[in-house]
Amino acid sequence: MILTVTLNTALDITYRVGALRPHASHRVSAVAERPGGKGVNVARVLAALGHQATVTGFAGGATGRAVRELLAGTAGVVDALLPVAGATRRTIAVVDERTGDTTQLNEPGPQIAPAEWGAFLDHYEELLPDASAVALCGSLPPGVPVGAYAGLIKAARSAGVPVLLDTSGEPLRRGVAARPDLVKPNTDELAELTGSHDPSRATQDARRRGARTVVASLGPQGLLALTPEGRWHAVPPGREHGNPTGAGDSAVAGLLSGLVEQLPWPDRLTRSVALSAATVRAPAAGEFDRAAYEKLLGQVAVTGGTTAA
Repeated sequence: MILTVTLNTALDITYRVGALRPHASHRVSAVAERPGGKGVNVARVLAALGHQATVTGFAGGATGRAVRELLAGTAGVVDALLPVAGATRRTIAVVDERTGDTTQLNEPGPQIAPAEWGAFLDHYEELLPDASAVALCGSLPPGVPVGAYAGLIKAARSAGVPVLLDTSGEPLRRGVAARPDLVKPNTDELAELTGSHDPSRATQDARRRGARTVVASLGPQGLLALTPEGRWHAVPPGREHGNPTGAGDSAVAGLLSGLVEQLPWPDRLTRSVALSAATVRAPAAGEFDRAAYEKLLGQVAVTGGTTAA
């Protein structure tokens, strides 16, 4: 199984409105609720690709119960969340149907007590022996140490389990120093980490800081991968219009599934870009348009090769 860690799980709520206008009342045309947080989205996409995924992290309060009830109905996803006293956060996405733009509102998450964090560390180490890969995803809730991901990376490496890190800010900086197998920042996160706004230079810097492989999300320009085997750039056939929430998580699912299946890097990147683009066409995060995905697989352009990285 593939283990996804979402320390700051969420109930994702998506509202669709005809047109979003500041300082105005809006009539909502549709509402969708999904179990959320980056790693939960990753797990749902992995399950749709035929992989068994286990989700761990924290869940608490009425919102946490709603997340777990929704997860129980998701085929291929195993709930290994730990209960906490605080309430799981909500994230609100408001989709403007006229423009396709999405406005996102993210709550901070519950306060995690030291004893709850200690219980999670024990739980995580119990799950590692059965994992073929681990994804550490998203923000840290209040109370979790800023170096949490670095410790989780070291534990996975000690267990011989490849680990992917997808976070930002100081947790990313400390996590990279723990030498994860793969990091997947976007351009802003990569620039914050390295100080460079040139993705080519920034990916090299991120590797020097400790990451074995860096796959940078360039938005509509696809993915740039710097690996020990070489450098590749994968680009979708055109810009997608829709809800981009979860597109990066689908890319992570593509990378993880390709790692477990031992696909060549061009095939991993093709899958990731196609999944990301197909997610923009879907109504909610953690889902993708299957027909669009299968069509896009033949349209993603990959350049680069196995020269020294």
